[in-house]
Amino acid sequence: MSSVSVVGLGAMGSALAQALLTAGHDTTVWNRTPAKADPLVERGARRAATVAAAAEASDVVVFCLLGYADVHALVDTDGAALRGRVVVNLTNGSPAQARELADKVRALGADYLDGGIMAVPAMIGRPESMVLYSGSTIAFEGHRETLKVFGRAVYLGDDAGQAPLHDLALLTGMYGMFAGFLQSVALVRSAGGDVEEFATALLVPWLQAMSGGLPAMAAQAAKGEYATTGSNLAMQVVAHDALGDLGRAQGIGADLLAPLFDLMRRRAADGHGDEDIASVVELLHKR
Repeated sequence: MSSVSVVGLGAMGSALAQALLTAGHDTTVWNRTPAKADPLVERGARRAATVAAAAEASDVVVFCLLGYADVHALVDTDGAALRGRVVVNLTNGSPAQARELADKVRALGADYLDGGIMAVPAMIGRPESMVLYSGSTIAFEGHRETLKVFGRAVYLGDDAGQAPLHDLALLTGMYGMFAGFLQSVALVRSAGGDVEEFATALLVPWLQAMSGGLPAMAAQAAKGEYATTGSNLAMQVVAHDALGDLGRAQGIGADLLAPLFDLMRRRAADGHGDEDIASVVELLHKR
């Protein structure tokens, strides 16, 4: 089993270290505030006095810090100790930041994997947890079983920027869902309805049913072909006008969905009213 050092013991870093200990990995931990390591040391982790000591103790060094600037600062100070190791950076950031850090780490003689954690700390180590990785193929394949300790390990290729890109893309989809959820709950609550019953009995099953059409929409976007045999864009614009009217009547603003409605109207006005709603993606590319 790979020996692993975890650098950064916030809520997520601590959860990662705990998952490694539970799986039986030789685990070393470091945090700027040493006391944060105490619960993990009590469970069997080794405490490193410095980042360099943490790196020298293990085959794999996992960084889980607030931002890329924090990782750069530690690598600039203790980077020589990373030579020959695999660096796994699970810090949130952009594709450009991932590629920049990958270049720096590789120049030090280490392999690099960037990652995006699609889970909250309580989910780490559970079947529903998923972590995206990109960067060194050799590093991923060599330590796949170790990485699976955190959750389902999904490899996206040797471009280090792919994991953060897909991370942010998935979060975009999540927040879009939240926007629709909040708008619909506000409408039901404005009429004195039971929003918990509405969400459980009606909204969640409806969203689950509609999500089945997303792969087909993705195929349309991939091909740039948006013919539809169902409700075309022009028909849906009319329906969305009715949603706006209802919101105004109920005293509910349309702030969360207004940008989507505006794009749909623009696309239909540009002569694409007979297409599927997926064709709105073309307007996003032209911005």
